[in-house]
Amino acid sequence: MSKKIATLITDMFEDSEYTEPAKAYKEAGHEVVTIELEAGKTVQGKQKEATVSIDKGIDEVSSDEFDALFIPGGFSPDQLRVDDRVVAFTKAFMDAKKPVFAICHGPQLLITAKALEGRSATGYKSIKVDMEYAGVTFKDEEVVVCGDQLVTSRTPEDIPAFNRESLKLLNK
Repeated sequence: MSKKIATLITDMFEDSEYTEPAKAYKEAGHEVVTIELEAGKTVQGKQKEATVSIDKGIDEVSSDEFDALFIPGGFSPDQLRVDDRVVAFTKAFMDAKKPVFAICHGPQLLITAKALEGRSATGYKSIKVDMEYAGVTFKDEEVVVCGDQLVTSRTPEDIPAFNRESLKLLNK
C-alpha cells in the first residue's frame, strides 16, 4: 500500500541523506512530497550534488494529509526549526504516532518540537548532548527504531540501515 511521505527540506541539506532515502521510498511505491517555507523554489544540497524542487509550502499542508515524516540531515533541519509552523508540523506527526524518519541532524527539529523525551534515538555526534538534554537515551548505532514509530540514524554511511528500517515501518 502506497504511503504519502512529508519531507521537510531546505538549502544545505546533506545531499545523499535526501536522495538515497527518497529514491528508496519512491522505488517501493511511496510518494515523497517536499515541503519548505514556500512552494516552487529549488533548494540545493550542501555538497552541491543535488537540487530539489519544493512541492508545497508549509502553509499549504497539514500532517493529516500524510502517512509519515522524513527529515534529512545537513544544515537544513537547523534552519527549518526556527519557524514555528515547521516545528508544529513536526510535532503533530510525533503526537499522532505516525512514522518519523530523521537522519544525522534531522533530530534537531524533533528536539525543538519537544518530541523526544523518553525516547531512544541517535543522530550525528555533534547533537548528542542536545539530544540528551532533550531527554533522549542516545545510542551510537547505525539505526535506532523507537516505539515502532521513530527511525533515526547518524551519518550517510548509515543510509542502508536507515532505509531498511524506514521501509519496514512504511510497509506495516
